[in-house]
Order: sequence, then C-alpha cells, then structure tokens
Amino acid sequence: MIELETFQLPQSVSGREADIALGLTMVRAWRRDGIFQVRMSPAQAEKSQRAFELSRHFFRQSLETKARCVSDLTYSGYIASGQELTASEADLSEVFTVCRDVPLTDPRVQSKWPCHGPGPWPDESWRQGMQAHAEELGSVGERLLRLIALGLGLDIDALTTLTHDGWHHMRVLRFPARSPTTTRGIGAHTDYGLLVIAAQDDVGGLYVRPPVEGEKRPRNWLPHESSAGMYEHDEPWTYVKPVPGVLTVFPGDILQFLTRGYLLSTPHKVVLNTRERFALAYFHEPQFEACVRPLSAPTRDEYIHYGTHFTNMFMRSYPDRVTTQRILDESRLTTLSWLRQEAVLRTAPLEAVPLQRAAG
Repeated sequence: MIELETFQLPQSVSGREADIALGLTMVRAWRRDGIFQVRMSPAQAEKSQRAFELSRHFFRQSLETKARCVSDLTYSGYIASGQELTASEADLSEVFTVCRDVPLTDPRVQSKWPCHGPGPWPDESWRQGMQAHAEELGSVGERLLRLIALGLGLDIDALTTLTHDGWHHMRVLRFPARSPTTTRGIGAHTDYGLLVIAAQDDVGGLYVRPPVEGEKRPRNWLPHESSAGMYEHDEPWTYVKPVPGVLTVFPGDILQFLTRGYLLSTPHKVVLNTRERFALAYFHEPQFEACVRPLSAPTRDEYIHYGTHFTNMFMRSYPDRVTTQRILDESRLTTLSWLRQEAVLRTAPLEAVPLQRAAG
C-alpha cells in the first residue's frame, strides 16, 4: 500500500500557471502510480453519501424486484451477481448501470439508435439521487480533462471537445463478503472508456496496477487484444485504501489510445473483504457519435468511434441480455454503421480526405 497523491480541484480551470503546474503533477502521478485522488467538496460528499444510501437500499431488495429493472432499449439496469465474466470467470459483483436517460420521443430513439432509451429506474428518488451524484462528477470530469490537457502540453479544450454532452454513465456496485472458497469480486481488467472517477465506502477491496517499465499493455479497444485477466496474480498491485471524502481517478483505454500509450489505461481488480462493500464508478466519456483520433499525427484509419466501441463492449459482455437481442433483431447495428461512417469522414485528416469533398 502506498499513499496516493491527493489533489484539490480549482472551481474553474482557465489555463493559469497554477493550472498548468497542477496538470503536470497529475500526469506525473498517473505515469508513476496509475491513479490519484481528488478531494470532494461538501456538496459532492453529501450527494455521494445519498447515492450510497440509495444503493444499499436497492441491493437489499429481493432478486425478483431487482430483476424487473431491465430495459430492452438501453444497457441501463440491473446485473445479477455472476452474470459478468472477466477472463471467462464469473465476477460476484451486483451492478446497476446508469446510462443516459433518453425519452422515447427523442429523435435518436425514434431512429433506432442502439443503446438509447429511458432508464428502468427502481423509483423516482433513486433516479434523482443517482443523477445528482453523476452530475457532480461530470463537473469534476470536465475540470480534470482540462487540467490533464494542460499537463500534456495541449490546448486546454483538446479533450473536453470530445466530452461535451458525452455518453457519461455509472456503475453502482455491491460486493458480497468473502466466503471460505471465494475472494474474487471482479477480475483484473482495464476500463474501455476515457476517464474513471470512483467513490468507495470504508470497507476496501480495490487494487490497481501501476505502470511497469518495459511492460507492454494490451490495446483493449482492438478485437484481438484484451486486458481481461492479465497480471491478475503478478506483482505489483497497489491496495487503494479507503479515505473519507475523496474520489479515485484513473485513465481508461481511450486515454491510452489518444496519447499513444504515454498515459496507460490502469488495470484494476476487486478482492472481497470480510463485509459487503459498495462502490460507485463513474465514466466520463466522449459523445456517443464522436470519432476519437490520436492527439498526434493520426492516420485516416486510426480512430475509435465511441458509439460503436460502447455498443460492442456491452454486447460482448451481455450476449444474452434482452437489449442485445433487440439490437440484433431490429438491425440497429446498421444505424450505428451509418453514424460511424459520417463521423469517420467528418474527422478524417485533411490529407486523407478526397480532394473533391475537401474542396466542397
């Protein structure tokens, strides 16, 4: 266990010398430890505690009640213990995924965009509490990305141009107490998105793997490469000690892609403890239709279309879920293909755009 660097975020990030210095320190912390912490404001801490209270109440309901919170339009909703696999082994976490709540009248839902629809909320107070917590972390995410951009020597909005109206979402997690035969909560993996901001209760169980010199990290966004299960039993792993009033922050796969590996996606795992444990993992993401390209010298074929990336990851994780079946039955991937083609053309490097289109 090490003492993680903990930062106080400014109320706004404008590119002052102090902002640049803070961004540089954050980048160094990620490159050394793979993770850092930020202190919550009183308002953030209050909304976080409310989200934890709602989480505990929801997960203590009957399986029948929880299982009703599933949608055939969106991947929001309940996932029972054992339904998720990491490296072909069942994880024991229970999860409620909170995605964008898109009403049925929205043109994207009407046009059969995959993953779009209203959330299957347990009740109105649960919806309000989780959305309030996520909105606070959205503000944290925007400021963090501006600081990280400055720390990388980029324009202050180089990263946030991708995340305005982003496909931000959250995983509300419960882990059971360990048993004599089971200590694994979630197997080692990296997260598929851009930026992870997490809160944990006082129980503890999160471990992260820091960058290791000479170690080649997989490009988890490619179909033939996966970080699932890698390094699970190989040192070093850092225990993330629960600290009241802080959020833990680490990069996902898309930041590794954007920076060509200068910032590495952080492998992490959860080990069960002697008591049940709760956590809230928020993902600050690009827009669903965004085409993400490396920040330096991208080629025409180097991109991640975020909506395709998100949909593929969830379809792969939940092949039998009713949402996946509806995407396939209604050929919603065709709609996604058109969105991807438009985004790729719109963001293609100038030298790669056909002259007649560039002239237009």
